[in-house]
Amino acid sequence: MKLDFKFSNLCGSAYKKGNLLFTPDGNSVLSPVGNRVSLFDLVNNKAETFPFEARKNIIYMALSPNSQLLLTIDEDGRALLVNFKRRVVIHRFNFKGQARVAEFSPDGTFIAVGVGKIVELWKTPKLNREFAPFVLHKKYSGHFDDITHISWSNDSKYFLTSSKDMTAKLYSSIPIEGFVNATFAGHKDSIMGSWFGADMKTIYTVSKDGAVAVRKFNFVESREEVEFGTYPKNERTGELLATQWSTIKHFYFNQGFAKVKCAYFNLNTQLLLTGFSNGIFALHQMPDFSELQTLSISKNKLTAASINPSGEWIALASSTLGQLLVWEWQSESYVLKQQGHINDMSCVSYSADGQYLATGGDDGKVKVWTASNGFCFVTFSNHTAGITATQFTKKNQVVVTSSLDGTVRAFDLVRYRNFRTFLSPTPVQFSCLAVDPSGDIVAAGCQDSFDIYVWSMQTGKLLDVLSGHEGPVVSLEFRPDGVQLASASWDKSVRLWDVFDRSKTVEKLSHSFECLAVTYRPDSKQLSTSTLDGQIHFWNVSNASQIGSIEGRRDIAGGRRQEDMKTAANSAFGKSFNSLCYSADGTVILGSGNSVNVCLYDVDTKVLLKKFKISSNFSYDGMHEMLNSKYMTDAGPIQSFDSDHDASDLEDRLDNSLPGAKTGDLSKRTKMQVIRARGIRFSPSGQQFAVASNLGLVLYSLDNNNLNFDPFDLDLDISPSSIKEMVKKSEFLRALVSSIRLGEHSTINLVYQSIPIDQIRLMVTQIPPKYLVRFLEFICIVFEKNHQLELDLFWINSILVNHGKYFETNTINTRPILRHVRKLVTQTRTSLGKLCDDNIFEIIRLSNSSIQRPEETLKF
Repeated sequence: MKLDFKFSNLCGSAYKKGNLLFTPDGNSVLSPVGNRVSLFDLVNNKAETFPFEARKNIIYMALSPNSQLLLTIDEDGRALLVNFKRRVVIHRFNFKGQARVAEFSPDGTFIAVGVGKIVELWKTPKLNREFAPFVLHKKYSGHFDDITHISWSNDSKYFLTSSKDMTAKLYSSIPIEGFVNATFAGHKDSIMGSWFGADMKTIYTVSKDGAVAVRKFNFVESREEVEFGTYPKNERTGELLATQWSTIKHFYFNQGFAKVKCAYFNLNTQLLLTGFSNGIFALHQMPDFSELQTLSISKNKLTAASINPSGEWIALASSTLGQLLVWEWQSESYVLKQQGHINDMSCVSYSADGQYLATGGDDGKVKVWTASNGFCFVTFSNHTAGITATQFTKKNQVVVTSSLDGTVRAFDLVRYRNFRTFLSPTPVQFSCLAVDPSGDIVAAGCQDSFDIYVWSMQTGKLLDVLSGHEGPVVSLEFRPDGVQLASASWDKSVRLWDVFDRSKTVEKLSHSFECLAVTYRPDSKQLSTSTLDGQIHFWNVSNASQIGSIEGRRDIAGGRRQEDMKTAANSAFGKSFNSLCYSADGTVILGSGNSVNVCLYDVDTKVLLKKFKISSNFSYDGMHEMLNSKYMTDAGPIQSFDSDHDASDLEDRLDNSLPGAKTGDLSKRTKMQVIRARGIRFSPSGQQFAVASNLGLVLYSLDNNNLNFDPFDLDLDISPSSIKEMVKKSEFLRALVSSIRLGEHSTINLVYQSIPIDQIRLMVTQIPPKYLVRFLEFICIVFEKNHQLELDLFWINSILVNHGKYFETNTINTRPILRHVRKLVTQTRTSLGKLCDDNIFEIIRLSNSSIQRPEETLKF
């Protein structure tokens, strides 16, 4: 079992807070998700989360004009300088203040950073290694409140700053003869943004109260407009002519009491995009302020807006909903619409081929994700309360969910509908769910009547009610062979039920503490349970005897929360496993709970192999082992106060979430959440595992770019050069086996491409069986990257036909790789089918368009 799992993606969290960025080509959008950055490829329909993490939540991002450098700033003013193409952090820097905005100059020479009331101009670092990449060029002062926005002129000589002090200021990055700093006043509220016009004669400023001011650069005497940056001289005296900025016009959005929360101006197309606190966005064409579009896309405030360079797509985001939208305003259609669970994600499950994931949340929604691209393609909102469990049936066409609303529902993934609803005779709250391997039997446990209900999937009728537990049933699972059902309860017991033969006695596995989770090993010979004291117990299924346990309290324990009166060592919070899952081969087991840690244990030795920390975000509570007393006041932790005055407006402090509520908590405080991993699942192929948490769906995958080097069975004469000589001599079998033993990807690929296709079947029959799994792993790697589909499928078919008995007798070792092969083949078949259908429809369209009527035929 490989253990080098690495963070691969974050699904279910499209946006948290901060600004949005389009890449210079306009095909992708960057969105901050907590202390990470996600890239949504709008052309290839793929979502990617970068592997690096900031110390706290990212509030601003800036991308260099050549797309080489990405600058991220977190809540504490700490910055990360990232190589954008390689997704690697080059340098970490602290601006030592509340840095809220930063912009690269168009020529990439400077970075203007707003640190509180001061603007700091830094020279752009180079990609090569430097002792001090950030070199300060100059500091600019003049504002009396925090800076909210910075924008540059096209020539990179001037930049505009906007502030909460209701003014905007104009500065130059280098000394210029005749230039004088300018201040733009006249607004009655904070200025959200200021920009240069395309003609360099105009400046636009947008304030929070919905006013747009147009400023013109002209001569003082003649009032004639002149291009900014040129300072004409008097022909007779040689002195500079006096110039000034004049406010010539004001425009208003007329959105009632709604405030402007975000604004963006596209210099190329002269489009002004604004988002309001009532969920409405407005798109205007400047300079005449003609309204192009005004739409209401949400009931919550819009916190970020952006326009791609060509002006076709606009991106909008709402931090309250965690929603990200990309809208094509000309055709009035969505390019992208992603939204995670509004509340915490509570459970996750994989499909049988590992291609899809289903998640449930406390918001009552069920979402189905594609594991390969990280996008949600369907959302079911039939439940009216939190989801407690999700599970796929064997053929991946049905998702079954249980909820606290007293229903168990089955959703069809072909027609996207709720086709079956399972109910109990009396209203109960279902807390867990299990579906037998055939998909015909559905069982759900409840937390109030302590019973387990069993239904038929075909008819929807209640078949049986299993009684016996004396506490809430919190976990259910069918044995992989479908014969037995295990249930874990808070009555300190796990019961083993024979659903199909009630004449047998029910086995009871007693524990010393409340049971929280139960799971079977894939070979159906072992059962593991977790209890409230932080232990994992292992049981022999055949004789119901305990064969070992793991003490995991210290392994899974998190830090100390701010309001805890006890130290982290003495606190009982988050020191137990709420979810367990075996790997596909059954050699290791994963455990997670109300903690930031996920633990991976070896089943045979009961040893902790690896501990995964799903996040290092200090914006969440419980990340520190020790607390600093200077942050504690008589009124509570200082981090809970709104020190940034983000909720200074009345509409931000009102709570309208409850019907009839007119006022909320007018003394706004920030409640820091604790990171919790509430569900965990291994993919059937064993190449990936998913963690359902309040951060989103965190995915960890194996790095399959290179095969691991295996020194066993190696001879001194096996080397890349000797293998190349074997290929030249047409000793293909010897070269193939030697390259697999060597374990170098490039060498195996050389031999793989050199073997003639007519010799493959004969070659496969002579490969030693112990190398088949490693060779199939290599084929899976090249299957995803190259385009030799026929060659790869021919190899796979030959291996499965000639070595079928070996795979049947060694199911534990070969099952993960076979599931991975199945996933890739299914994925390829689906994409090819779609491509063929598109080609057929296109051919039919072209053939129909080429048919001419008899009277329209040309005569020569």
